Amino acid sequence: MAGGGGEEVTLLSHWGSAFVLRVRLALYLKGVHYSYLEEDLCNKSDLLLRCNPVHKSVPVLIHNGRPVCESQVILQYIEETPFFSGSSSGSTCTLLPADPHERAVARFWAAYVDDEIGAPWDKAFRSRTEEERAAWMGKVAAAVPGLERGLRECTDGGRKGCFFGGAGVGFVDVVLGGVVPYVHANEVISGERLFDGEKTPMLAAWLERFGELEVARAVLPDVDRVVGYVRMIHAKNAAKGAE
Repeated sequence: MAGGGGEEVTLLSHWGSAFVLRVRLALYLKGVHYSYLEEDLCNKSDLLLRCNPVHKSVPVLIHNGRPVCESQVILQYIEETPFFSGSSSGSTCTLLPADPHERAVARFWAAYVDDEIGAPWDKAFRSRTEEERAAWMGKVAAAVPGLERGLRECTDGGRKGCFFGGAGVGFVDVVLGGVVPYVHANEVISGERLFDGEKTPMLAAWLERFGELEVARAVLPDVDRVVGYVRMIHAKNAAKGAE
């Protein structure tokens, strides 16, 4: 992995954040060395509060002392900054296609992942009752067929490859890749398979193929650890609801 050359890269992180995971996936694909600083989200560091005073959340990428906040913004910064994508990193990986229309399509589906799947999933994660959680997860499940359509369109029905980026991982794959451990954890906890082989066969195949990638094996946390983390959050929220 590339680094040095006077460039300093630090990532303010939390291991269980799907938003952090997508940035870590991108940095791994780009071959960039960086300092990883784990944040205690119950006792946020002064550095995090200084670097992200608006949302006070991870991830924050600090490049040569200058912070970049919000995961999709960070991904685009990584893609557009020569140090991460040029000769300095030695990487040949490009997350966004060169064609402006194809770039716009990728950004559309990345926004879809966050708005239609990530937002209700976050609500479910924070719910205080099983009924509330089930209702929000129902919204997540209702949005999955739309994402299946997006994958079908981006790959021309699979003829261009199995990823949103075609034969290789692209911007949308990295955005969606951050939730892969949670897709598996959700099945363990609820018994519900979000990317079902019968209902959404292309997403089911995508999930399997993505999990086989070197970058996924290197970056994504163990599913059992994520299951434990999710159950802990559910129990904490249930206790708050009972107060």
